[in-house]
Amino acid sequence: MILTVGPSEEVLRGLLGAAPDALVAVDEASLIVYVNDQVERLFGWPKQDLVGKSVEVLVPDGFAAELHKLRTGYIAQPAARPTGAGLQLWARRSDKSEFPVEISLSGFMTDDGLLVAAAIRDVTVNRRAEQRFKEVLAATPDAMIGVDADGRIEFVNAQAERMFGWTADELLGQWVEVLVPSKVGILHVGHRANYIDDPSPRPMGAGRQLSGRRKDGTTFPADISLSAVTDDRGANMILAAVRDVTERLEYEAERQRQALAAQREQSHRLESLGQLAGGVAHDFNNLLGVILNYTTLLARQLTDPEAAADLGEIRGAAERAAGLTRQLLTFARRDVANPEPIEVNALIGDVVSMLRRTIEERVEVRLDLGSDPMVVVADRHQLEQIILNLAINARDAMPDGGVLTLTTRSTPAQTDAEGAASYEVEIDVTDTGSGMAPEVVARAFEPFFTTKPRGQGTGLGLATVYGIVRRYGGEVSIDTVEDEGTTVHVLLPGSESGPLPEEAHVPEPRRGSEHILLVEDAVALRDATARILTDAGYRVVCAADGVDALETLESATELVDLVLTDVAMPRMDGAELARRLAAKAPDLPVIFVSGYDSGDAPLTGVLLSKPVDEGDLLRTVREVLDGRH
Repeated sequence: MILTVGPSEEVLRGLLGAAPDALVAVDEASLIVYVNDQVERLFGWPKQDLVGKSVEVLVPDGFAAELHKLRTGYIAQPAARPTGAGLQLWARRSDKSEFPVEISLSGFMTDDGLLVAAAIRDVTVNRRAEQRFKEVLAATPDAMIGVDADGRIEFVNAQAERMFGWTADELLGQWVEVLVPSKVGILHVGHRANYIDDPSPRPMGAGRQLSGRRKDGTTFPADISLSAVTDDRGANMILAAVRDVTERLEYEAERQRQALAAQREQSHRLESLGQLAGGVAHDFNNLLGVILNYTTLLARQLTDPEAAADLGEIRGAAERAAGLTRQLLTFARRDVANPEPIEVNALIGDVVSMLRRTIEERVEVRLDLGSDPMVVVADRHQLEQIILNLAINARDAMPDGGVLTLTTRSTPAQTDAEGAASYEVEIDVTDTGSGMAPEVVARAFEPFFTTKPRGQGTGLGLATVYGIVRRYGGEVSIDTVEDEGTTVHVLLPGSESGPLPEEAHVPEPRRGSEHILLVEDAVALRDATARILTDAGYRVVCAADGVDALETLESATELVDLVLTDVAMPRMDGAELARRLAAKAPDLPVIFVSGYDSGDAPLTGVLLSKPVDEGDLLRTVREVLDGRH
């Protein structure tokens, strides 16, 4: 039966002929009653050959039974709708070749009964693109999961099956929360709804560690990235790329363990080097003390200018050697220090004034000092030494010029046991020089390690900085990039105390007539020190160690006004001697002399660092005897 169209037949035929899809009208007996030009092009049949034939001529043999069932169901409910929803539909050309199609049905009544119109579209290109899309997703190293707007899974790749332990058939149609740990399942529903409202590509759970749940209930850490895919019907599918990061986290944890172990190893190595350096410096200081004291005594007797000059060279060399031992002791945190509250910015300002006069003009010095008060408790000379050593190292790293920047800032620290807030002071010294290689950074704080040419560095600059900073409970670290520059970060505990007021300098008398007990186990040093004190007018009695000193005091016929004692001695050291003296004569003043502050026992008295200059010795003795120290 051929469709009769009525008075506007020409218009309707024109519209049907211009339709982009192939249009086929079929009666209730499944016979074709109308086709448009696109049918001829799509199926390869002449139009006149199709009219009157069964519609099954356009359907592959294997799909005929399914088509009959679909057509029967449609006739029972002839509403306009796509046919075969969820199925792969195929059509057959006149040459028997098959191709995928989408079919939309609509029915309308005529004088001859119900007609069903089918709009047929070739989706070969779409299916090919879909297949390529699936192949790409299957080849990705991540698990890919497609979820519809309601939260049900509608696509998984093979990696998702392996990662989660489910087959694709088991997952399709399930709520995506089946792959989420149960404790966060409810939260996930809300997050999913939020993403639907703003489906832009982005990582999921930024700043949080996410987890996935396998079929057996076990969980694993995961990184998840989300994106939205829109199909040709305008529906969104959320595509989640899931990566199991167990190995990455284990690697990062292992790398952190290795870094911590390397840090501990470096700390132990530096501690061992410090103990060795401290021991050597202690013994060497005694020798330098003998040299310096005897050159002082000889200088008083010489009248020959040439001999006096030669003696001056010897003394200068000994003083330079004493400077090296002080740096070694500073690295070992065994030097003698006099800590006091110091305002960091003021001290840096004083040091920079000197730096600008000594650093070459091609190096620009810049300051970026914090505005908050920053006070640390440290030895002033040692804190100055930190700034100078770092600045000189920075200058040497910029032989062709550059910028040296000193930065300070105050950062909050943890509260103490009483709940009082504290802070830390950070001092950064930055250069735009050559930077350091990783192997150099690893050894930068070791004493005597240097990359400078022979004769241009002692290798004690950064070692000294390390020792000073660690002595006061701070931290020091290096950030560097080769050919770009280096920043050394110094972090010191802040203090709520204000800096001490500066005292006016008053010349001190250096002579006296009091009775002094000198306790020193090194014979040459003891004799030289005794002669210096005697030449200054003091009466001196000597003892070889603490035991000898107590016996000397017991048998003395004259009261002793002051005890000047070494700290490290055989049989009885200076600290034990001071305790014994305090029990017998609590008002007897004690001056300790040592080249090595072991820190094992607190010393209640004045401490001088070996080798002791004649002027420092006589001035300190006078101050203690006068009660001004």
